[in-house]
Amino acid sequence: MPRLAQTPGLTEFQRDILSAVRQFVDREIIPQARELEHADTYPERIVDQMKELGLFGLMIPEEYGGLGESLLTYALCVEELARGWMSVSGVINTHFIVAYMVRQHGTEEQKRRLLPRMATGELRGAFSMSEPELGSDVAAIRTKAARDADGTYSITGQKMWLTNGGSSTLVAVLVRTDEGADKPHRNLTTFLIEKPSGFGDVVPGLTIPGKLDKLGYKGIDTTEMILDGYVAQAADVLGEAPGQGFVQMMDGVEVGRVNVSARACGVAVRAFELAVRYAQQRNTFGKPIAEHQAIAFQLAEMATKVEAAHLMMVNAARLKDSGERNDVAAGMAKYLASEFCAEVTQQSFRIHGGYGYSKEYEIERLMRDAPFLLIGEGTSEIQKMIISKNLLQEYRV
Repeated sequence: MPRLAQTPGLTEFQRDILSAVRQFVDREIIPQARELEHADTYPERIVDQMKELGLFGLMIPEEYGGLGESLLTYALCVEELARGWMSVSGVINTHFIVAYMVRQHGTEEQKRRLLPRMATGELRGAFSMSEPELGSDVAAIRTKAARDADGTYSITGQKMWLTNGGSSTLVAVLVRTDEGADKPHRNLTTFLIEKPSGFGDVVPGLTIPGKLDKLGYKGIDTTEMILDGYVAQAADVLGEAPGQGFVQMMDGVEVGRVNVSARACGVAVRAFELAVRYAQQRNTFGKPIAEHQAIAFQLAEMATKVEAAHLMMVNAARLKDSGERNDVAAGMAKYLASEFCAEVTQQSFRIHGGYGYSKEYEIERLMRDAPFLLIGEGTSEIQKMIISKNLLQEYRV
């Protein structure tokens, strides 16, 4: 095992899971990633193998068919998956945000109906807050659910940036409902919408257009979702209490931010691995470039950034597992890990020289994947807003 990004205090079961995932990444993901990524092909075979490993049920309680593991275990598995190919880790990210929200906020009926199928991967989750033109302004959501006389809801609007929008079969959607609250975010409700996988008019009133073409993060489908009079049942409201959606989604986003931190750590680890190997193989002026101080110092900087990001990610995950609020810790981890990931990836790219610009080398893919982490689950600027707001409350004069 490498020295970097190690986590003390793990149980034997956690170590066994991580060892199995790491072997899976080295054997199945890394050899296929370049071809699948360049073709923008969904990794169906890899996803099926992830089901067999039990990864879709990692954080789901045992009573609902899962492994009942912690957020820390999940985050460390995500780190390993992202080290192989970030898109693969994205397959289970939204899935676990939704599973976590159902586990924490769902009714007992919703848990028993959804979680066992989610644990096997039969039901795969996506979640949606963002809309065109709104970005991070969640409270300004326009998609609206109107309550009908029979107790159902008619939902109309457009959602944006659904990761796994086409391949998922369960979407947690944040929409506006009229609860008469004085603050906008208290008029938001989360609906759990089951649908078939695929694109087009998947069910009456719900359309998933084709995949959005992206700079990186290929293979996985990112889509819009258009609702035009889609009829949802009262039982589809998460927790069956409308008006609680903002709190539920923010709780899920904290899990998502730990996940993005873990993905950033995984990409950074892989960028460092590629750089340190290449630097020992590439010779200039009669010796490996790793023996030139300019390169050696870069490797030292990269390793330090990888280690710092990993430690902050682990801290945020453990804090969430303890039941404590981790909004600041998750924000800090997400901010630092994503920024350091971008820096480490670029340093690795520079060490590769001209070869880093070639699609034949893995670092080219990492250079396109890393920028997504700067904006996913809230930009660095949003994280700074969260961090500073809480710090000013804590240190108020």
